[in-house]
Amino acid sequence: MEKNRNALKVAVVAVLTAVVVVFTMVVRIPTAKGYLNLCDVAICFIAFTFGPWSAFIAAGLGTALADLFSGYAQWAPISFVVHGLEGLLVAMIVRQKGSVTISPIVKLLAGLVCMATVSLGYFALSAYFISGFSVAAAEIPWNLVQSGVGVVLGLALAAAVKRAYPPVRSLAW
Repeated sequence: MEKNRNALKVAVVAVLTAVVVVFTMVVRIPTAKGYLNLCDVAICFIAFTFGPWSAFIAAGLGTALADLFSGYAQWAPISFVVHGLEGLLVAMIVRQKGSVTISPIVKLLAGLVCMATVSLGYFALSAYFISGFSVAAAEIPWNLVQSGVGVVLGLALAAAVKRAYPPVRSLAW
């Protein structure tokens, strides 16, 4: 029985990774050095619904694959690290033991950590490895907007899915 459950969880993470790829690639709003997308909506939804390891793998791998498929291969390692950490940290913050509700304070903390991880992670890594300080600094507001929208919409989507299909909670990993 446990073997089947683990196989189901691996399959769910594979599907969630594909969801992150789609959310990253479908809507693209150009910026100075890249584009804004909806990956953080998918990542926050996964973090709020499926747990830390699912969020880490799907977020990191999904955004890295989207970068590779989109012709931004130089960003794939950075996206893997930043968005993988984003998913992991947000999911760890909202992880519930026994309770099915998340307090507003915990949601706010998770949102702030999400926004800080994305904006500071991309700033530090892109400044060092790719674009330099000034271009990386110019992207901070856009990363804050993208991740902030991601938190709000991801939280709403997670609440709707949990309400419509309560057994989804058992797939947390």
